[in-house]
Formats: sequence, structure tokens, C-alpha cells
Amino acid sequence: MRPRISLLLPFLFTTPIIADYESDAVNAIKTLQNKFYDTNTGLWKGTTFNQLWWQSGNMVETIARFGIHDASFKDTAKSIVANTYAKSAAQNGGSWKNDYYDDMGWWAMGWVASYDLTGDVKYLNTAKDIFEDMTGGWTTPCKGGIWWDKKKTSIAAISNELFLSVAAHLANRVPAAEKENYRHWALAEWDWFSKSGIINGDSVINDGIDQKSCKNDGKTVYTYNQGVILGGLSELAKATSNGVYIDAAKKIANGAINKLSSNGIFTETASKDGKLDEQGALFKGAFVRNLALLIGNAGGVDNFKSFLKKNADSAWAKDKNGDGVFGPRWQGPDGDANTASHAAGVDLLVAAAVAG
Repeated sequence: MRPRISLLLPFLFTTPIIADYESDAVNAIKTLQNKFYDTNTGLWKGTTFNQLWWQSGNMVETIARFGIHDASFKDTAKSIVANTYAKSAAQNGGSWKNDYYDDMGWWAMGWVASYDLTGDVKYLNTAKDIFEDMTGGWTTPCKGGIWWDKKKTSIAAISNELFLSVAAHLANRVPAAEKENYRHWALAEWDWFSKSGIINGDSVINDGIDQKSCKNDGKTVYTYNQGVILGGLSELAKATSNGVYIDAAKKIANGAINKLSSNGIFTETASKDGKLDEQGALFKGAFVRNLALLIGNAGGVDNFKSFLKKNADSAWAKDKNGDGVFGPRWQGPDGDANTASHAAGVDLLVAAAVAG
């Protein structure tokens, strides 16, 4: 049994004793906090010391979910999310809302996980408030779905997946009198999404919908678009007591692993120069985080567990630089490491730990 980890700002961690995914995750989070976390703003810093916005919402969710899994880390997780909740909105005019529905969705998911961690209803109410704003995006010309942004420039897979996932998660957490509203939105989103053609013949999801033709835009298959939907569908299955959504999630997960792995290691589509910036470098983290959620809600997932462990073992052995920071390629070699690539590595270790 590892010792309980206490937290004082700045963050002080005890040294884990057991060499397992849990202790590896603690060490990786220690690096994330000590190198990249700004206690004054509650946000994580980029490698050029800019404040990362939507990425910080992802990191809140990951830390909260690990605190739920590992009792010895729970107090540390509660302190981190509380500090971020207290300080981060001030960096955005006092709100977690902005012009981009996907940004808002990431923060809503972070606060849902924080509610699961703490039981504090303020986090749940914040997620509900963000989601209500997101419903304003349900005005596309394609008979459903939400826009990527409030300026209505595109219809993106990620914003719609987050819309579904937030709705489904809320449906399973709000009082009974409120559940049907969120269940309705999640069902409406999946009905549109699943019929839109955005899931292609390989059972993977392209980047968006062409707003003129209302068909699959044929653009890049990013890893995060294969991930967020998994958590959303697994929660929708719980909200409806219908396993068909688990089956749909498994099909997408298998499609993604088959199409986006190199020798069994999950690999993001790189930019033209072969590097991943502090946006793309985080995408794989969203996939493995939500794959772990699917594993927790489904049976017959041993192949997914093995996949997570193989990737975690590879990243730990081959993708850390001398400062212990993960790079963007879990098969190695280490290089081009940044805050987001390290956060994705944390996601991977946490997912392997949670999957068991």
C-alpha cells in the first residue's frame, strides 16, 4: 500500500514505492505539475509559457479520474482541481465559456469528473451551465448537430462528440426530474451523428461535415475524434439501459486501433513537418482516457486492456526525455516533447491503471 500523498502549493509529492501504472502515473503527474502548472492562474503552461486553455480542461479531467481510481492520490487531485476551479476562469473573463463549443465541452467534462471526485455540486452545476450554452449551437443547416464555433464557420466532429458526451454524463448524474432533458439531447446528437456519414467505411471518424453538402468532409482522421465518442456512448448506454451504444463504441474503438496503430502503438497523424504542436500532441490522450471509460462500462474488452498496457509500457521505456517528459510518439524515440505530449502520456498511464 503506497503512502497517502499530501499536497501543498507548490505541489510536493511523496515517492511511490510500487513500480506499477499507478506509481508511474503519480511520477508523471508530479512532472506535469512541477514543470508546467501555474498555481496563480490554475492553468497549465505551454513550452513557451503561454497559458493552455482547452488543454487544461483535459488535464483537470485526467487528474480527477485518477483521484477517483487511486485513494492515495485523491486528496492531491481534489486540491489541484479546486485550485484550477478557483483561478482559471479569471483568465477568460470569469467564465469557462467562449466562442468555441469544443473548448467549452472539454471544460464541462473536466468539471463532471471533478464532481465525481468530490461530490461537490458546484462542479456539476458548472458543467450544466456550460452545456446549456452549448445547446445554442444546434442550428446547423444539416438537420442536426452543433457548430464548431459561435461564428458558424464549420461543423466539426469533436464539438458534436463532446456535446453528446457531456449530455450523457449529465443524464447519469442529475436528479431524476432533470435526467430526461440531457438524455434527449444525447439521443438526438447520436441519431444525427450516426446517420450523418461522418463515421466512414473503416469505422473511423473524419474531421467534420461539409456544411454545403451535409456529408462527410473526408478530412483527417484524428485520434481524439475516435476517443471522445467512446466515453459518450458508454454513458449513453447507462442512461438508456441499452447495450447497442456499447456495441457502436466498440466498433469505433476497434476501427481506430486498426487504422491508427503502428506495430500496435497508437500514432497521431503528424503535421507536415512531422511534429505535433500543443494541440495535436494531446489528441491521443483523449482517446485512451475515453477508451478506459468504455472498458469500465463494458465486458469483452481484454483486447483494449492489452492495447493500453502495451502502449503504456512502450511510452515509459522509449518516449521520456531526460527531464521525464513524454514526447508525442509513444513508440519513441523521445523528442519534440511539450506540455500537451506529456499530458497525453499521463492520460495513457492513468488509462492503463484504471483499466486494470
